[in-house]
Amino acid sequence: MVKEYITPKYTDSAEVKNIRSILKLTQKQFADFVGVSKPTVERWESANEPIRGPIVLIIEMLRRMPQIEQEYTLPERKTPIRLKYYYRDMLCTVIDVNEIEQRVYIRNYTDNLLYRAFGKNEHPSFSDYEEFLESRCFPKSRDKMKLVLKEYDIPFYDPFLIVEKTGGRMEEDEFHIVIER
Repeated sequence: MVKEYITPKYTDSAEVKNIRSILKLTQKQFADFVGVSKPTVERWESANEPIRGPIVLIIEMLRRMPQIEQEYTLPERKTPIRLKYYYRDMLCTVIDVNEIEQRVYIRNYTDNLLYRAFGKNEHPSFSDYEEFLESRCFPKSRDKMKLVLKEYDIPFYDPFLIVEKTGGRMEEDEFHIVIER
């Protein structure tokens, strides 16, 4: 049995402009969202011929479900520290932290509990956050820990500083953390 798809074979400049207008995105923002360069979007919007390729399906999906763009937009950072928890190159959880107030806010970008920073916990406490950081670095009881800390130029055992230096990478998995201050 041959599968048939309803995906349009092409789109055009008017539809690209229309979708971008509906989403209220600049050409640069739209380019970043769909993973192309701004000149590519400019070329699409000035094209006098049919536009083909993966953008056709993306345009069709955005036309049917424009809310997808918001689902892929990171919330504005409102805390001094943001951690982005990744599996390979997939952003799984954004963790915003206010250490002074000891508050943690998260947003998960996957339904797979195994990929979420805090599993099924949607409202982690500051203590949960500290445990998470410790889980992403070598144990405090590690043999010759002082030598390892010296190697990383860290004066004392601090999971946040260790994760910042190592990216929270562990030998046995493909997760990592990007810290923004």
